[in-house]
Amino acid sequence: MISEQCMPVLFIGHGNPMNAIEETTFTAAWREIAVTTPRPQAILCVSAHWETDGTKVTAMKSPKTIHDFYGFPEELFQIQYPAPGAPELANRVVELLGSSEVKRDESWGLDHGTWSLLRRMYPEADIPVIQLSLDRKKSPHEQVTMAKQLLPLRDEGVLVIGSGNIVHNLGLIRWHDNTPYPWALEFNALATGLIIAGETDRLTDYRSLGEAARLSIPTNEHYLPLLYALALRTREDPVSIFADQVVLGSLSMQSVRIG
Repeated sequence: MISEQCMPVLFIGHGNPMNAIEETTFTAAWREIAVTTPRPQAILCVSAHWETDGTKVTAMKSPKTIHDFYGFPEELFQIQYPAPGAPELANRVVELLGSSEVKRDESWGLDHGTWSLLRRMYPEADIPVIQLSLDRKKSPHEQVTMAKQLLPLRDEGVLVIGSGNIVHNLGLIRWHDNTPYPWALEFNALATGLIIAGETDRLTDYRSLGEAARLSIPTNEHYLPLLYALALRTREDPVSIFADQVVLGSLSMQSVRIG
């Protein structure tokens, strides 16, 4: 699984599951980023929607499509994304992180943090996909340290995607008013500046970034996938922001390409 070109790394703000079936500026941006990215031999996705005690990696040959939401149209529940798994890549992840650090899993599959993006980016579902879970017991700093060990995958044809949202406060969502809260705009802009500047340490220590950060990250499962992506940045990597918008008051759709 070796490529001549170092693969980029992506963080994608996945937002509302309806992006899987509705045409939006965000889904158009996801399609475009796939077109401008070298075709991966496999994909590793870190989704906000798979939290575990300990780190796990999916290792089945045929991961199921998980509909991990409720209250949405039946059309959304009918979607299947039958991408093959990649047991060999899962073994490689175990090799890089250590068998004491990560365990193979054959019970999960692909949750909507993964398939809602990939059905837009790679609708043929013909690229092998695995997921890496978020360990509830690890601090953000510990997770960044672990994520850095995955860097060799970029030279092995693997596209690493973090899927979450930089600003994600569902408790304050404005369902009938798309006007962003000032604190959501403030933190989204602050995070953008720190991402471009390569200030991963400050982003990892997000609790020190003030009240706007506290409101933007009431729980960190949607924020951590950004840190996984940033952990794989090298000094040579250019960084660009795409699909940058705060919607529903408190949800940032900002997405980042590294490399």
